[in-house]
Formats: sequence, structure tokens, C-alpha cells
Amino acid sequence: MRVERQYRRFEGIEEIRIFNARKNDFYKPAPKEFDIGDVPLKGLISNIPVEIHSIIPNDEGNDFIIQSVAQFALDKYGGSPDDAKGRLLSKLSPSFYDLLHDDLMEVYKTHKVKKLRFAYYNGKKLSKLSNVKIIYEQGRIFIVSNNIDAKISNRADMEYRNYDEYKNNLIENISQTGTYYKINGKYIWSQGIFNIINRAKVESDDYYNIVFDLAIDEDQHIVNKIFDITNKETAQCDEIIRIKTADGVLKTINVNVYSYFDESGIIIRQGMIIDITPFPSTDKPVDFLLDGFKNSKKIALLIEPLNKKQYKFSKGFYYLIEKDYGEYVHSSAVLNDIVEKETAQRIKRLVNGELDQLDETFHYRVNGDPKNIKIVDLYIERFKYGNTMHSIGFLTDSTEEMQKQETLTLSNDHRLVLIKEVHHRVKNNLQILNSFLNLEKRAYRNDPNTIIEHMQTRLTSLALLHEKTYRSEDFRNINLKDYLIDHDRRTRNVVDFPKPIEFETQVDDDLNLTLEVLTPLLLIIDEITINAVKHAFPDKSSNNKITKTIRRIDRNTAELIIKDNGVGFDDANQLTKNLGCEIIKSLTGQLGGKITLLKLDKGTGYKLIFPIEMKHTIQ
Repeated sequence: MRVERQYRRFEGIEEIRIFNARKNDFYKPAPKEFDIGDVPLKGLISNIPVEIHSIIPNDEGNDFIIQSVAQFALDKYGGSPDDAKGRLLSKLSPSFYDLLHDDLMEVYKTHKVKKLRFAYYNGKKLSKLSNVKIIYEQGRIFIVSNNIDAKISNRADMEYRNYDEYKNNLIENISQTGTYYKINGKYIWSQGIFNIINRAKVESDDYYNIVFDLAIDEDQHIVNKIFDITNKETAQCDEIIRIKTADGVLKTINVNVYSYFDESGIIIRQGMIIDITPFPSTDKPVDFLLDGFKNSKKIALLIEPLNKKQYKFSKGFYYLIEKDYGEYVHSSAVLNDIVEKETAQRIKRLVNGELDQLDETFHYRVNGDPKNIKIVDLYIERFKYGNTMHSIGFLTDSTEEMQKQETLTLSNDHRLVLIKEVHHRVKNNLQILNSFLNLEKRAYRNDPNTIIEHMQTRLTSLALLHEKTYRSEDFRNINLKDYLIDHDRRTRNVVDFPKPIEFETQVDDDLNLTLEVLTPLLLIIDEITINAVKHAFPDKSSNNKITKTIRRIDRNTAELIIKDNGVGFDDANQLTKNLGCEIIKSLTGQLGGKITLLKLDKGTGYKLIFPIEMKHTIQ
């Protein structure tokens, strides 16, 4: 048996942790030395839902005579009331005598109630907690113990865990936030908290403030202030503190803690923790998504654009405003350079929560210069997570395309409409990615990094597609061969390949596709490639290969053959039931094509027949 003792300052209680205790560690047979009567109100005590032990001070409190031991403890250690009554504590239970002597003596002399907490562990696993009060009354000392089984969550706890856990985990991963509740003295921590403190959850976390325990000494006065304010019935506190994680990383966090009553009258303490640590390089989880747009100067992904503290924009935004990342300070001052004042007012209404969505095209004066005006498409959407509003959006620099309209003939009017259509498709692609996210959150419940990597691959493909679309002179004819050469190169830079894989791509030179065809086609290629990378090549030899051949069959139809030289699948039926194949089938239906699984001697292959043209939404 091993014992540790520590004062838990934030819970205001002395805690005694006992590891791997056995029966004979606490109770040893001892001779009866005193004849004493029964404890007063014995019948009442035996019928209340707590353990009550009664002892009588002996020798001025240097030892204690046992008058009664609660039945629960007797059953656990295989004893009866007569085996304990009239014995000295020091002889019947030397371990408890050593642990509690000073506390019992303190209560005996001061007559003040003493609170303790016992935490019992089997190995590293918490098995039981006992909240203990030591009380002096009528010449006796009563030890009152309320036992909690660490494996059981109460009803109120479960109500506050009733949310879409996997989607919320992903949101917290992206935004570097975490939330917690404290209900009836028990904490409920979201996964985002554990991302911030750099460790996995353990069972005992429900009973401690695992964030404030990590506060550095210099910021302890701020933590004390937070607790002084929020220990009232209803209060709110917003502070910044520094913590040092168990692995030695120093972080700066924004702590927003408040307390309130729920509908049942239960007092709730709730907190939101935001990691605002300055990062010298791209290493936050959100950057996996932003990397999908890192080479795009025309389109910017905006994460939390309405949050001055937590915003994150891809490089396209800084190209548009013509400032370096380090020079830009996010504030409402940026609205002063919007030419259309009505648009600036609508953005302010969005910031103030009066609007949930904004879709605008406006002129922007770069650095206030009237001679440097850009035309911008902006889409921002607000959404609620927990009790906090979040936002995401897209910004598109349409300046070059708009300027070309001024000098071209009537045919360029079509281009303007088509640019709008491309902008509209960016939003539609967000909906597609959201659908994939909903599917994958069920398939990869315990692996949010896989979800992020898959989304990054898709974002990279879509960003490349839209960038080439903007550069093209003919928006309806995108050369597939040029696109796939860039696609293979960027896929290598984005996907984390666990082994050497060679891409071999052959495409007819004159095969040009519309945006409607190319979007689902490239997503199909991405899904098949992801499946091959994950499953096809357990052997890390250097001859692993994924080949693509795309050729025109006739005027209206083309064929894609994509295959790998990996291990293949023994059960083709099982292959067609996995999540990747379900996504591929859905995209094939959107494309209006037909896909079949090839019979190969080695590896896995697909044949996709698809139309070269689809009816365009723009007339």
C-alpha cells in the first residue's frame, strides 16, 4: 500500500490518496480492552445513507476507543461489530491511526469540524472517493463518510454530456477551445480541455480543477480572484493566466468562468478556456484546414472572422489587403476602407448578432488608397456552439475578372455571371464537406486527426480547382491533364504518406471538362487515393504505385481507370460497404456516371465511365 497526502487548494480540502490497499493493511485482529455502551441513536445512524463511525478519546486524545464501525466498512474487511467495539484504534487499525491521528487530535482539542477526502486507487485507476467529516459531539468523535463510486455518473452529469460529442470535439480542435461544467461538486471536461493541457483524460479528472491546478506561481493571485468572484451564486469572470502542462509546455489561456442556476435550480459553474499562446510556426490543428488554401491568392478561408482574439485567416486574405501576417491587427477599422457604406453597416450588424449570415460583393480601398481598389466577394456565417457564437467564411478577390469585364464585349457578361456561380459553388462545396464530416464522425469516433487529414486533402483539391478556374480564359473548359499534374504534386505535400508511393498519371491532351464534371471527379479520385494510402501498402518497399488513366471514349463520354499495386481485398463485398466506397457511390451519382470494381491479379482498381459535359446552371 502507498499513501500520498495533498491539500487541494481549489477544492478547499485535504486529500489522502491510497494506492493498492489490501484488507490486512487497515484492520488487524486486536483484543478487546474496554467495555463501552452502544452509540446513541444507533437505529437512526444505521439507516441513513452515509457511514458513521464513533470513537471515544482516550489518554487525552493520544489514542481512541472504537465504539462503532459502520456496517459497510465491516463487510468490506470481513468483520463484525463485536470484532471492533472496545478496541484501541492504534491496535485495530494502525494505518488509519497514523493517517488520522493529527486530524482527530485537532478536532478533539478545537471541537471544530474537519473535512477530508479519501481517494482509493487500484493501480492508476480511481475506484472510490470518500468525502469525510470529523465531528466532536458529547465527548465522542464521529467520522462521517459519504462514499462515491467513481464509475457511476449521476443524472445531472449525464444531462450535460448530452451533445454531439464528435462534432464538438472537432470544432474545439480547430478553435483551440475547451469547456467545462461543475455540477454538484463534480467536473465535466470537454475534449478541447485535454487538447489544451496536452494529455489524455483519466478517471479522477471529474473531481479536480485540472486547468487551474497547472497555473504558474506568478498567476496564482489571478486564479484566487477567479474563485473569489465565481464562488458566488451567480457571477462571471474573464481573465488571462499562464499554465505549465505536465509535459513542461508554458501556455497562455483566456479563462471565462461564470455560474448560474439551471431550470431545476441546480447551481452550475461553467467555464470556457481558449488557448491564446503565441505560436512561432504553423502547428495548431486549425492550420491543417488553412493549408488547403495556402497557395491560393484569390480565395481566403476565414475562421472566426468575428472574433478579435481567436481569428485565423488563410494567406489569400493578406494578399488582398496587401499586408504581411505580422502587420495586420484585426479590428473594425478594416470596415472604414469599404466603399459601400451599406455593406459596412451590414457587417457591423453581423458582428453585433443582428444577422446570422452575410453574402456581399463590394469595393475595397487597399490601405485607404482610392487608386488601389479591389472587388471582393464575402460570405460569412455565424453558428452557435454551447453558449458561444462562432463564425466561418470565404473571401474571394474578384478584381481581375471584374476589370476584364470593363474592356471586353458582351461575351464577358457571361463571365461575370459565371464568377458568381463559382462563388456560389464554393458555398455548395462547404455543404458537401459538411456531409462528409457527418459521415466520418461516426466512422472515426476516436480518431479526429483522421477526419482533419481527410478534410485537408479535399480542401486542397477544391482550392486548386477554383484557383485554376479563375485563371482560365474559358471557364467551361478546364484542361484535365494540366489540373491532375498539379493535383498529384499537391497531394504529395498534403497527405502524410507512411511509405513511398509513386503516382503515374496519363490523360488525353485534349480532354477538357466543365466545373460541374471536374468537381465530383476530383473528389472521387481523392477518396480512392486516400483508401489506397491507408489500406493498400503494408509493405514499405519502394515499388508502391497508384496509376490513373483517363481517356475519351467518344464525343460525350470519358473513362477513368485508377488502380494500385497493393495487397488488394479478399472480400470485395466488404470493400464496397466501407465509408470511402459509400462516399464514392454518392459522388458517382452526382456525376451521372457508372463505377465498377476491377478484377486484378494484384491490387485494387476501379473503372469510372462519366459524361464529359453536364448541363450548366448558367444559361
